[in-house]
Amino acid sequence: MSVAAETWDWLTDPEHWTGDAGIPHRTLEHLQYTGIVIAIAAVVAIPLGLYIGHTGRFRGIAVASTGALRAIPTLGLLTLVALQTGIGLTPAIVALVVLAVPSLLAGAYAGLESVDPVTVDAARSMGMTHWQVLWRVEVPLALPILIGGFRSATLQVVATATIAPQVPGPGGLGVFLLGGLAVSDYPRVVGGAVVVIVLALVVDLAFAALQKLTTRRRVRAPDRVLLEK
Repeated sequence: MSVAAETWDWLTDPEHWTGDAGIPHRTLEHLQYTGIVIAIAAVVAIPLGLYIGHTGRFRGIAVASTGALRAIPTLGLLTLVALQTGIGLTPAIVALVVLAVPSLLAGAYAGLESVDPVTVDAARSMGMTHWQVLWRVEVPLALPILIGGFRSATLQVVATATIAPQVPGPGGLGVFLLGGLAVSDYPRVVGGAVVVIVLALVVDLAFAALQKLTTRRRVRAPDRVLLEK
């Protein structure tokens, strides 16, 4: 029997869709890890990115830093952190946060930089404070690119979180891939990869729809915001 046929049998086996070791539970674990990582990375990256985009300060440092962070091998960082903190979920979270920060940071400052300076000047000329310009004009207009940063970061984490079980403790869909490789169970490896791909496509489509919605609102936003003032 071919690997494709065996993979189909693995995916359609009811036993693999129930219990704590089943596909639904592992998918929820994977999404939980992804949500935790994106939330932590956003707390770090978004305020800094908004500050850089609003003021124009430290942009060169931000560009260099995001490039350097992207160059760090996630698996190597995961191993290094595990050696310092021990096994468990912490090494995976730290490594994936470092992976997610560059996209979120770049999305934040690039989003604000994309706002038409004429619109910003008009808001300031109407007496808006720096905070009002940021939150009522720049952030709403930057939303499509901001969401693009979240989209990129989330997809990277969804794909890369499969290495989390490399350190004993974490679960998620990577259990199928790494566990299957350990015992040469290739249908389980391919089946797990298929589930990861489907999950990534669903997440990508959701963010694409959200970006499309915010892009439509962006077209109407400048006049509406200034009229509200």
